[in-house]
Amino acid sequence: MSSSLPSHNQPGESSSLLPSNIPTTESASRSQGQQTEQTGAMSEINTLLTGAAFGAALTASGVFQPSVIISQLNFTNFHMIQTFLTAAAGSAATVSIAQALQPNHPNLVPRAASSLGLFGPYDGNILGGILLGSGMMLSGACPGTVLAQLGVGVKSGVYAFAGASLAGVVWSGFLKPLLTQCPTPPKAGSASPSPKATVHEVLGVSKGTLLLGLEAMFVGIVIAAAKFTEVGPEAKIPPYYGGMLIAGAQLLSLVVRGCLVGMSTSYEEVGGWMLGGKLVPEKYRNMLFSAGVIVGSYLLSHGAPKFGEVTDVVVSPLSAAVGGFLMILGSRMAGGCTSGHGISGISLLSMSSFLTVGATFAAGGLMGLLIG
Repeated sequence: MSSSLPSHNQPGESSSLLPSNIPTTESASRSQGQQTEQTGAMSEINTLLTGAAFGAALTASGVFQPSVIISQLNFTNFHMIQTFLTAAAGSAATVSIAQALQPNHPNLVPRAASSLGLFGPYDGNILGGILLGSGMMLSGACPGTVLAQLGVGVKSGVYAFAGASLAGVVWSGFLKPLLTQCPTPPKAGSASPSPKATVHEVLGVSKGTLLLGLEAMFVGIVIAAAKFTEVGPEAKIPPYYGGMLIAGAQLLSLVVRGCLVGMSTSYEEVGGWMLGGKLVPEKYRNMLFSAGVIVGSYLLSHGAPKFGEVTDVVVSPLSAAVGGFLMILGSRMAGGCTSGHGISGISLLSMSSFLTVGATFAAGGLMGLLIG
């Protein structure tokens, strides 16, 4: 009787007992590796394209302009609020539908509270929002629009970006570790969600009731602002059309990347990388999204020059740099910015996002009234 399992292989013989058309473990692993590389490359392309769409939407809407942000915060022009509320309303509708289709989607959960352990579970959101709003008024930018300013070529945006980058280094290398080592507060920006993480839970109403109420309120404010106020030359298209474009970019991000937009995390990750941190794919893609914002703004402003026409407003280099520093420090303390909390977080009905946005506009408006 001959053995079916030879004890040694002869030269030129295969050690596989499988038919030749079935891949061996080595070839299967190689094929799986190639598929992983292809998937990773496609993910990076999608991230870049989604960022470009978001940057183009910010540019087309006109909210990237320092004059629009500053005039909103000193209550002389309501272009920004029309765009912002339209984007938030459209994004909330999109997220609500996505949650109904995929109730357990890991990227569609309410944003966590950011606690510093000072005076409550949301103290990081409130204090961070105050710094973010103050920085926006000083710089005429926010963490997302400053990237659009770089793409278009707004001079003050360069100084604001420099201050923002420095804040990313300070936060990653010094403040975040310091807050993490404190015995009482959890890690800023990533605390566990409270039992009542959403506004409808806090108010004791149904999610549908709150969502319909918010949509009606946002639409009402936009209609009133459009009817009773005038916008400046920055509005190449009606501000609410710009908000629809931003909401469309949010939809694209959700469909293509499976997650919502947010900008300030990339500054923290760049800061950590500059301090010698390891650049993992997830962080690389966050920075790639930010790079896409710059590219999209550049392409639109050069392909359609009217969108690159910037209304002059005095923002000194020092003011822009200090404002850029404060807005990133604040957004990381709060665990998000006007994109992550303002558009995405509000869409998730997150309590932390409503508090952050409220503190942001209250502080920015107060500073706008003080400095004009």
